[in-house]
Amino acid sequence: MSSPPTHRDVPTVGIGGPVGSGKTALIKRLVPKLKDSGLEIGVIANDILTQEDAKQFKRSFAGEIPDDLVVGVETGACPHTGIREDPSMNLAAIDSFLEEYPDLDLVLLESGGDNLAATFNPELADYYAFVISTAEGDDIPRKRGPGVVEADLLVINKTDLAEHVGADLDVMRTDAADVREGPSIFTNCKTGDGIDDVVADISDRVLF
Repeated sequence: MSSPPTHRDVPTVGIGGPVGSGKTALIKRLVPKLKDSGLEIGVIANDILTQEDAKQFKRSFAGEIPDDLVVGVETGACPHTGIREDPSMNLAAIDSFLEEYPDLDLVLLESGGDNLAATFNPELADYYAFVISTAEGDDIPRKRGPGVVEADLLVINKTDLAEHVGADLDVMRTDAADVREGPSIFTNCKTGDGIDDVVADISDRVLF
């Protein structure tokens, strides 16, 4: 008799980044695209003391993802606790998904908003994308936070705001290439620009 699947048996993608960078908006764009590929997906939203993002996801994904495949993890402390220092609550949530959905194809994990230092525990996320916004300033890649430098993918979001806040996209592109070995993708989650490229990177490096 085979053992039931655990968190080790399903690919996991972490989405981290500062407050307001567009993590939630990115996941709202990614899920329909990934669903169109025939994937069964679970979503976990980490927040310090609220279920707000999880509620947003349940509303957005109604009819696409069963309600019980979207959960909120309340870390009760710094967001790093849930995604890096002690991922046990998130791992337990994934195990819970798999009890009901043993053929689950992918779990997306959203970190609570934090500064440029957010990174995922490798036991929790097989791959993680770090989301920044042009509205934070075009010097963010140059500041070399661990999230910017170490993430598998850097997502530079809100390209539509760049001209309004004086952010130079070419500077961000050059600085990102200078401080990172991995790829960077520019997105506008309002229009969907760049989302196909993010899906392609996840598919190539996680779902191969």
